[in-house]
Amino acid sequence: MADAMRALVIDEAGEGAELRVREVPRPTRVSDEVLVRVVAAGVNPIDRKTKLGKGVAAAIPSFPAVLGNDFAGVVEAVPYAAHPLQPGDRVYGMTRVPRGSGSYAEYVSVSSMSVAPMPVAASFIEAAGVPCAALTAWGAVVDVARAHDGQRMLIHAGAGGVGHFAVQLASYFGAHVTATGSPRNAEFLTSLGARRVIDHTSERFEDVAGEQDVVIDLVGNVVDDTGTRSLRVLRRGGLVVNVPTRSWPTMAEEAEAAGVRATGYSVSPDARTLSVISRLIDDGSVRVHVDDEYPLDEGEAAHRRLAEGHVRGKLVLRVAPDPD
Repeated sequence: MADAMRALVIDEAGEGAELRVREVPRPTRVSDEVLVRVVAAGVNPIDRKTKLGKGVAAAIPSFPAVLGNDFAGVVEAVPYAAHPLQPGDRVYGMTRVPRGSGSYAEYVSVSSMSVAPMPVAASFIEAAGVPCAALTAWGAVVDVARAHDGQRMLIHAGAGGVGHFAVQLASYFGAHVTATGSPRNAEFLTSLGARRVIDHTSERFEDVAGEQDVVIDLVGNVVDDTGTRSLRVLRRGGLVVNVPTRSWPTMAEEAEAAGVRATGYSVSPDARTLSVISRLIDDGSVRVHVDDEYPLDEGEAAHRRLAEGHVRGKLVLRVAPDPD
């Protein structure tokens, strides 16, 4: 196949779907898009949900479909000669799956507004774990909750992909952070800036958290009614930001009855915000934790690991060797 590339694809979306490596056409760069040779791709819960027929599966135009939102790699082609990004530049960002090609592949073509220079301090593997999770955390913690000095913020699943960025960003902007997590992650969460860690295996957070201004809910009601229970710790007029899609369908009604504000959040692949996050990574204010790295052809194993839970930080697929 001319202009072919290796990619991790699904031939259907649903409970029986599996990721397989196939040769597929290389994406064609058009308009403002930048063509990137992918070195590493992050693995996110939305990828797995989509594979299982949820997430954004309804918008997949055809099969085989390439999944994957996060990428880190090297610029191959740009829209015009004086473009801020140039061939050979090390970049990272997010795709708009399934509107465009996914990142579980050797190449992606993405809008210039979705890709930014990689942090100098990060490897390709580390950088690939940043965009979707860090931008989600920024949107929930900074844009929506407006983290600030003295604000009391409870973050559920603080050691996870989005959570470990949310804890760091909330702490960076001065919030007093309480995070829920397992005992094995207590020291990790403290190192990220959490002032207090609640062991969700032995304590009911609503009994011990005290009054909070904001709850960043990264769990919802899919596990032990975490969302509903979160309303009990909010001050009147406080805010709950629920991130996992469709994880708490009755949130708006329950929040109104409790006298608090509530909103969901959907991430945007914003290169400008990603550039700010890059600076925070480079000055040591924020770090990414990669729990495991998998080769591209073991993508299905990475998804199984994600399904098991208890991932600290991120999982990343190695698509190609680091360039010289």
